Amino acid sequence: MPIESHTLDTEGATIAYDVRPAATPSGHRPLVMIGQPMTAEGFTTLASHFTDRVVVTYDQRGLGRSTRTDGHQRQVPATSVDDLHRLVTSLGLGPVDVFASSGGAVNALAWVAAHPGDVATLVAHEPPILGVLPDAAAARAAERAVQDRYRADGWGAGMAAFIGLTSWQGEFTDAYLAAPPPDPAAFGMPTEDDGSRDDPLLSGVANDVTAFDLDADAVSAAPTRVVPAAGIESKGTLTWRTSEAVAAALGEELVVFPSHHGGFLGGEFGQAGEPEAFAARLHEVLDS
Repeated sequence: MPIESHTLDTEGATIAYDVRPAATPSGHRPLVMIGQPMTAEGFTTLASHFTDRVVVTYDQRGLGRSTRTDGHQRQVPATSVDDLHRLVTSLGLGPVDVFASSGGAVNALAWVAAHPGDVATLVAHEPPILGVLPDAAAARAAERAVQDRYRADGWGAGMAAFIGLTSWQGEFTDAYLAAPPPDPAAFGMPTEDDGSRDDPLLSGVANDVTAFDLDADAVSAAPTRVVPAAGIESKGTLTWRTSEAVAAALGEELVVFPSHHGGFLGGEFGQAGEPEAFAARLHEVLDS
């Protein structure tokens, strides 16, 4: 079935979104897939494994095809929640199932708290909510160090520091914070500075996402079934630990998926996980 691409005007933005009609309708609820800062194209492979239901993907305001006229650059969960609520309402889909990954999972948890009637089941995959960690202050310092490195030396240096941050095992220690920054060349990253400072992952515009204050009581009180999830290859890293802590705060068990933080990718952005196994696990979780 052809993908239907549309736009929706919301307050201060025009949101681009895609609808994949069900090729073999089965009575399943529509499935919304959201990421942050990843845009809709990152779900191309995963969506191809869900032809039995309507799949909706979108680009968050200010990212990809979605434009914003509100005069801001910051990515704020409350604003994303409003856009998502308006999108689902405009489509008249009723309660939807949601697969949300990374910053998208943070926004989805905020969505459930604010509009509990919108979401039937949420699979929140590796939400990077730093405040739930016992070493939250050190994690925030590590995050700031990545952004400082990016501002000082550009994308390659910043991305190398980000890889160091996200691959670190366990709590962030004084030794981690005092270590010299990693060499971009060691990760195949460019060593020259191209002068740009607008990367949504490294520039700090998403600091409100990682600083999100989880309202566990509001999420738990919602009728939504919330499934905290993480990839097995992420075990011990930052987003595994935040996922474990979110699960504990909600009184839920952490559900383990195949692969890593981008385990659903099938070559998008030059990255690949185990998309077939990941999709099979997601089908199992959604249908249980």
